[in-house]
Amino acid sequence: MNFIQSYYDPQYATCFGCGQANPQGLRIQSYWDGEFATCGHTPGPEQMAYPGVVYGGLIASLIDCHSIATAIAAAYQAEGRPMDSRPPIAYVTGNLNVSYLAPAPLGPELELKAWISQATPKKSVVQCELSAEGKLRARGETIAVRYLWAG
Repeated sequence: MNFIQSYYDPQYATCFGCGQANPQGLRIQSYWDGEFATCGHTPGPEQMAYPGVVYGGLIASLIDCHSIATAIAAAYQAEGRPMDSRPPIAYVTGNLNVSYLAPAPLGPELELKAWISQATPKKSVVQCELSAEGKLRARGETIAVRYLWAG
């Protein structure tokens, strides 16, 4: 199964969090099963807030990019189109709200699970949970706004 971001046009896949064409970025990979999107990321020591704890900005970035990928995959599914069809479907972040529930430990893989809670042709509301070591560490809600490429 290909990850959602593998379908992004390389010309536009420059996002720090999810852009596969950004060699300095996180290059996260989200997988869609038709209802949920999942993703894993293991932070390195450069992504710490203080010894043993993941930087909160990284958590927000992961939730943001994973949620946008979820909105994209769900939109293709809702339109009955394969993810490599044209014109491409894209979303941008209209709002991101992250609730930090417990410190995320540095070292273990961070696991993300996201799903659509509301969808219209112009926007989707995405819920996302981030866990580590079997414990919920953060929740996010992202308003993903449909974006039409100029090119």
